[in-house]
Amino acid sequence: MTSGYPPVPHGPAAAAAGIDLAGRTALVTGAGGGIGRACASALAAAGAHVHVVDMDAATAKAVAETIGGQAHVVDLSRDETVGELPADIDILVNNAGLQHVAPLSEFPPDRFALMQRVMVHAPFLLIRRTMPHMRARGWGRIVNVSSAHGLRASAFKAGYVTAKHALEGLSKVAAAEGAPHGVTSNCVNPAYVRTALVERQIEAQAAAHGIDAAQVVSEVLLSRSAVKRLIEPEEVAAAVLWLCGPHTGYITGASIPLDGGWTAT
Repeated sequence: MTSGYPPVPHGPAAAAAGIDLAGRTALVTGAGGGIGRACASALAAAGAHVHVVDMDAATAKAVAETIGGQAHVVDLSRDETVGELPADIDILVNNAGLQHVAPLSEFPPDRFALMQRVMVHAPFLLIRRTMPHMRARGWGRIVNVSSAHGLRASAFKAGYVTAKHALEGLSKVAAAEGAPHGVTSNCVNPAYVRTALVERQIEAQAAAHGIDAAQVVSEVLLSRSAVKRLIEPEEVAAAVLWLCGPHTGYITGASIPLDGGWTAT
């Protein structure tokens, strides 16, 4: 839904303009699709060698082949598989996530715990694993794909909101510890992104409320946003890439809203 707004530039080549990551190694979780795939593509276009991490073997391998990266099929909810990922990483993008929508009184405890393992515990393990290499090189970039829900809450999203708020705190600790060694840690905080995960939410809410998908987007998802369209994965990837560029070494411990004005109002 664009409604009068200019078209969004697409593609990693546009995102990579002016940023040279040749010789850098990146690791992106949840890189088989959506935001993760866009981030992996943008980083590769800027010259980085990218480790593509995803649960789905087919999509991980497809993305890796497309960008000349390396695929890793990993279940981030399992500590032992996280420990198999490379540690000599210069750029870490913690992006993998999942959603579940239910009232607190009905929220499945096992689902809540799974969401914390994937979106908080796994990023902790990965930062812990890769930080020594970044410190030794005197340069590193940790970018955590948080959410507007890392800054605000919505009803029925206890697992997601809790995980994203925790990720914000983890990112700030990494920023404080990494700063003396040239390592930055930041969050990007998109609102609703045009991904398969959000498309499924749209379909579910349309069925639940008895309205069409366009009404869900305009009346539910975008009700608090000044910019009345979904953000594209490539726009999030451009912000991630920018944080890895030559002029952002003083930006750390920040949370950058990509929310169309949602958290400003």
